[in-house]
Amino acid sequence: MKIKQFEDKGLAHYSYAVLSECEREIVLIDPARDPQSYYDYAAANNAKIVGVIETHPHADFVSSHLEIHQQTGATIYTHSLVAADYPHQAFDEGAVLELGKIKLRSLHTPGHSPDGIIIVLEHEGKDKAVFTGDTLFIGDVGRPDLRESAGNITAKREELARQMYHSTREKLMKLDDNVEVLPAHGAGTLCGKGLSEANSSTIGAEKFGNLALQEMSEEAFVKMITEDQPFIPKYFGYDVDLNKKGAPAYLESLQGVRVLKKNAVPEAGVLVVDGRPQEQYKKGHIAGAINIQNGDKFETWLGSIVGPDEKFFLVAASEEALNQLMEKAAKIGYELLVEGAFVYDKEGGKASEAFDRETFKAEENGFTVVDIRNSSETKAGKFFQQSINIPLPELRERAREIPTDKPVVVHCAGGYRSAAGSSILESLLPVKVLDMSEAVTALKNN
Repeated sequence: MKIKQFEDKGLAHYSYAVLSECEREIVLIDPARDPQSYYDYAAANNAKIVGVIETHPHADFVSSHLEIHQQTGATIYTHSLVAADYPHQAFDEGAVLELGKIKLRSLHTPGHSPDGIIIVLEHEGKDKAVFTGDTLFIGDVGRPDLRESAGNITAKREELARQMYHSTREKLMKLDDNVEVLPAHGAGTLCGKGLSEANSSTIGAEKFGNLALQEMSEEAFVKMITEDQPFIPKYFGYDVDLNKKGAPAYLESLQGVRVLKKNAVPEAGVLVVDGRPQEQYKKGHIAGAINIQNGDKFETWLGSIVGPDEKFFLVAASEEALNQLMEKAAKIGYELLVEGAFVYDKEGGKASEAFDRETFKAEENGFTVVDIRNSSETKAGKFFQQSINIPLPELRERAREIPTDKPVVVHCAGGYRSAAGSSILESLLPVKVLDMSEAVTALKNN
């Protein structure tokens, strides 16, 4: 018996293949959008993919369960409460899938979602591992506030938080201490807070070190896991619904994106997402384009800034970068929103105003400072006491709250978000907008 963990670092997502070496059969758990790595693993082990288990309809990425079923004939297993639109077999509390000497047992663990399950792996009569989906992470539990407006069943965060309290204590914590914990996400996901960098643990280690599993009242637990959660990206509800329905085949869908000639002229009124490095963007760009740079978290910020009801053009500096951006967009199902994609290296275009640090330090009161960090970050304090805090995911909708009697300076914590934020305000405000980038300690008010 082998367990293979696959990692998507951009989305901090873990998926798994359980291989029965005797039967040469594989069951996948929570697969990512691109199924090729699973096909490669099956081929390398001369094995057949016979099953795909979805622990719940994921909010932060699109799964390839339907495509894998269509390509391999593998049965999809998920909880009946999902009311999935794709062909599937209900995998409710106590259901068992046998794979040679391996038994995969479903436990219903509502909390992150009403329809969530965990999968206990039993080998040769002993529980060896538990695939915890988004119920239990290393150092945390799944957030309970993502299903208030999406999916077949909606539930309020407090109701789900209470269910999580019982799921952890009555199901997970009753497993043997040496059972390995294999979650669907690691540090960097927006499906929880305070996750460890570790990619696995044990029930015993989590009972000892995971704050959410310590002895406390139900009320204290609910308060702890409902406060200070990260923001909810715009695309999360869209992905829940897309996963419930089943996404189109990955490569086929990417090939359906309209690729335009270099330096194409987008039609008026359609949003442009410019994924080039900010240095190139600031020298010259299409008026109104939003600069979401190609980086480790491109897909997260794309789905946080652009809503699933919007069409957009996608721009990159090279064909290679354009392909990367389209693949990242597809991980959250946003290739379906791309009106056209093209390489842009045209000289000229609209240039961005350069930020002069010395001028700002000398005349700080002559600027309106906009801090686009998240509210959880600004709780620790502001860099500038007079600054206005509008988190980047809310900036397009709240731009009118910003006074326009002075030039506007935008900053974040590390520089990546401020490039996007300043590009958003550049086209929405009738004043000069400057990108401070990182608000360094030297500029902090004492």
